[in-house]
Amino acid sequence: MDPDEKIQAHLVSVWRESKKFFSIGGKEGMLVLTDKHLMFIHKTEAKMNWWKAITQRQVVNFIKSKNTMIRHDGYDEDELRNDVEDKRNTVLAFDEISSIDFQEKDWGTSLLLEYEKDGKQEKFQFSIAQDWVKYPAKEPTKYMKVDWKPFVQYIKDRQRFTK
Repeated sequence: MDPDEKIQAHLVSVWRESKKFFSIGGKEGMLVLTDKHLMFIHKTEAKMNWWKAITQRQVVNFIKSKNTMIRHDGYDEDELRNDVEDKRNTVLAFDEISSIDFQEKDWGTSLLLEYEKDGKQEKFQFSIAQDWVKYPAKEPTKYMKVDWKPFVQYIKDRQRFTK
């Protein structure tokens, strides 16, 4: 992450599922869009009380407006720089993304992402969870219908190549 990089959108309570054959389960995390990178942060130093409050506020915001180009108080570029040091988090330059799109479904809206990193082709679906079940494993029970269009367009407008 560059020192002058700024957060453009920050989404919490994001459920990431692999779209590979035979893959099961997923991961909860944050999707952060900067002016140069797309990042999925699932290992964060953010405090649990902050996380609970922000996820509730995000649900209310999405009920009012479906726009995904939002930011949250209490998490800025310094916290993001700290979180991206953990190699388990995913940091993608826009040109590493081979395909990005979204799909409206009955249950919610999904961001579809394909990329190649370290010689491996990856394919994921991201959705924003509204409600969770915590036992036996934490999984979303309800998803939000959101507008991924400005989020996707932001990335496509900054890619140096077209596939």
